[in-house]
Amino acid sequence: MLPLRSHNSYLASIGHRLSGLALALFLPFHFIMLATALGGSDSLAGALALVDRPLFKVAEWGLVTLLALHLSFGIRVLALEWVASSQSPGTLGRWVISCAGFALLVGGIMLFRMA
Repeated sequence: MLPLRSHNSYLASIGHRLSGLALALFLPFHFIMLATALGGSDSLAGALALVDRPLFKVAEWGLVTLLALHLSFGIRVLALEWVASSQSPGTLGRWVISCAGFALLVGGIMLFRMA
């Protein structure tokens, strides 16, 4: 039997929590950026010029990938709550791999669209 912390479900729960934490840390900055629109078009244009830099493009890619990861692992949690608890451990591993694959696919699509 695998130690509890090396199980795929444990790793998925850590991924879900860390991506949620990163998204929660991002939200205040997002709201500050939106608030610049209240200062007029010049203020918003200055803020938008700032985020047009390559570093921000990479951060935007990371944000979308984290959002997809958080979404897919959240759907995994919901599915596990709805499905009978007598599933085989292999099924849970496939859920984790498919959720991570979905997140990487969404991040990849965004990466290619930015290029």
